Amino acid sequence: MTRNATNDQDQAAAANSGTTSAPLTGWRHSATWTYLIMLLASVVALGTSFILSAETLQLARHPDAQLGCDVNSVISCTTVAQSWQAEIIKFGGLSYPNAFFGIAAESVFVTIAVIGLTRVRVPRWFAACTWFGGLAALAYSYWLSTQSLFVIHALCPWCLTLMFSTTIQFMALSHATVAVQALPSSKATGEIPAGLNKYYRLNFDLMIDVLWIVAIVALIFVTEGAALFAA
Repeated sequence: MTRNATNDQDQAAAANSGTTSAPLTGWRHSATWTYLIMLLASVVALGTSFILSAETLQLARHPDAQLGCDVNSVISCTTVAQSWQAEIIKFGGLSYPNAFFGIAAESVFVTIAVIGLTRVRVPRWFAACTWFGGLAALAYSYWLSTQSLFVIHALCPWCLTLMFSTTIQFMALSHATVAVQALPSSKATGEIPAGLNKYYRLNFDLMIDVLWIVAIVALIFVTEGAALFAA
């Protein structure tokens, strides 16, 4: 049996195992595009965290003050900021506003996005920890958003901005983790699973991302409805 025939059989066997697939190429799968989207979303989230922190300090100095984003009983930053959910971390008798942790977390994601834009291939453990960190930030943001919708029954425009930017940040981070950092992949071949490759190569991720955002918007309108525009 010739060497070429042997290679063909090896490739066919790998293809049948679901691990061999064409590499992700093109501008949409590049480090520049994926990490640029992540950087923009992270900068928005960081800026929003600074605004929320400033509003928290304003309420601490002037407890009876009304914030500029108080529109009605439903769209009210003050109502959300004065809830216990706005300060869930307590230590030594002191409570720490969530926005302060948002500044710390989003600063890290901004840094990671900048590193990614330099096309640096980071260690596998670092890329994995980054993705799980993004997942944790997303889960935390969604928990706060569901508390606002179903428990507090008030919405903070800045909190919604943070939630949407964190969502886009996670989408871009996931894309970069697969397309740029090649995770998850086989250590032997360096190839990502064929199904995951197809998901991004055929742009299925764009459809899912759009449906994801539309579902969140629909949930907000279904939950609050006309009250969002009430005087």
